[in-house]
Amino acid sequence: MTGVPTIEVSVVEDHPLYRAALVRALADAPDVQVRVTAKSVEEFAAYRQPGGGVVILDLRLPGVRDAAAVVAVTEMGHRVLVVSAHGDQADVLGAIAAGARGYLTKDADADEILRAVREIAAGNTYVSPTLASILLDSSRGRQPLHRVPLSDRERQVLSLLAAGERDQDIAEALSISVRTVRSHLDRIREKTGRRRRPELTRLAIEEGIAAPAQNR
Repeated sequence: MTGVPTIEVSVVEDHPLYRAALVRALADAPDVQVRVTAKSVEEFAAYRQPGGGVVILDLRLPGVRDAAAVVAVTEMGHRVLVVSAHGDQADVLGAIAAGARGYLTKDADADEILRAVREIAAGNTYVSPTLASILLDSSRGRQPLHRVPLSDRERQVLSLLAAGERDQDIAEALSISVRTVRSHLDRIREKTGRRRRPELTRLAIEEGIAAPAQNR
């Protein structure tokens, strides 16, 4: 299949047999190239891979794990497909809120995993049909969105916003671009459900990273 774009995929999975099975399935696909395999987020980060690839990520990992693992890998610039033995509501909603582009349980076969990888590489999302009802119920407001911790950088951005700084001021204070500031703010909104700046200021006070206005 010459001319087919290669999808670069890494695997972060601490179970050696399942990790090996995933790599075999990926290697058999003509449009997929396996980049890195690792047993933890910390080990994966040590490879310092450029962003843009798809990372198949387990949740129950040594070290950084669960939604925090998703946050860490997405902040490296990768698209995350969670493949986990756990498919309960908190895990699915937490992973999606943290930035995962897809979620499968480990009973998914190789064809479905490859289908999800291709969808995510194309810029789409993929959730196992058996888990889709969880997201549907959440979107209808029947279930509360699982709360995902803010990253250190997001907390810095939120603190400056609560202090009344504009996006440009925040960018200058943190030596980042205005576009990056707005990206962080979008992620904070996704994680917390707070949309307007007054709501975000209130959140900063609740999180203990900003003083109420009268104390400034």
